[in-house]
Amino acid sequence: MENKNIEIKEVELKNNLEKTEEEIFEEKVLNASEKIKEVISEVHKKIVGQDELIKSMIIWLLSKWHILIEWVPWLAKTLTVDTLSKTLNMWFNRVQFTPDLLPSDLVWTEIYNPKTWEFAIKKWPIFNNFILADEINRAPSKVQSALLEAMAEKQITIWKETFKLEEPFIVLATQNPIEQSWTYRLPEAQLDRFMMKVNVDYASKENEKEMYKKLNSWFEDIKINKILNKKEIKEIQSILNDIYVSDNIYEYVADIIETTRNWNIKWVSEYISYWISPRWGLSLIAWAKVLALMDSRTFVTPEDIKQIAKSVLSHRLVLNYEAVVNDITSDDIVNKVLENVKVI
Repeated sequence: MENKNIEIKEVELKNNLEKTEEEIFEEKVLNASEKIKEVISEVHKKIVGQDELIKSMIIWLLSKWHILIEWVPWLAKTLTVDTLSKTLNMWFNRVQFTPDLLPSDLVWTEIYNPKTWEFAIKKWPIFNNFILADEINRAPSKVQSALLEAMAEKQITIWKETFKLEEPFIVLATQNPIEQSWTYRLPEAQLDRFMMKVNVDYASKENEKEMYKKLNSWFEDIKINKILNKKEIKEIQSILNDIYVSDNIYEYVADIIETTRNWNIKWVSEYISYWISPRWGLSLIAWAKVLALMDSRTFVTPEDIKQIAKSVLSHRLVLNYEAVVNDITSDDIVNKVLENVKVI
């Protein structure tokens, strides 16, 4: 039996040596794409529909950026993140943001130990892989800002000591756009850390019917299998570095970003208050690579850019009073940008 295994490995090694680098890379992309499809299929054991949300979370995971989700409660946002974390064998923690939440409730605090007569540092929920900041706009700016160092630097500084957060560290925040009492607008610096904003909509009629049928099964212990581990996720993330992006794609993205700053265009000078930074061009390219990988492609297309443009750009376009008066939304502006920028 051992000799047979050795022979199989020798055959596989010989076949790999005969393949070109391009063929080997295509095979890696295909295998990674199949693994991602397995993850999505596993999540759907508990989650009916919400394909756009699940896809956004996969992009969120592989690109190592943070995302903001907006829509009403009771649309399975928390359940989706929890289920996804189980398929990846990751540590997940949900924090309910409230008006009386303190930074120390989120990051760390000191606990007095009467035996040693000393204070010991107690690490709080932020020391996890996935953080769900539920209804983040209910907490005041001081609490929201407690996330900034963690989101930007992947570390937490406590007094003179700095603690590196375990990779992957990703924040998913939700906002409830309906209730405005006891809510606080996200600071621009905080909003700048969320590279994507996803609007979660209600399920279709067919999906909702399916939910009713599965109601009883939700109360049962549905086993969620672990599809990927941290090592495999890092391997997939490294594959993204080699996804091909042509000069035409770089030019296309640069033109999109530049168009939002061109005050010679009437609707730009009339409705936009602040320009989009280069960071958002980097985000477009990074997330377009994930879309290519999910589609088993080794290269990025203009359609990948168009597909994620609204999610990446809309929440960072700061519109002025004229836009509000004329009922112009950020999505409208992004649509105009895409209409006016030619694909090279």
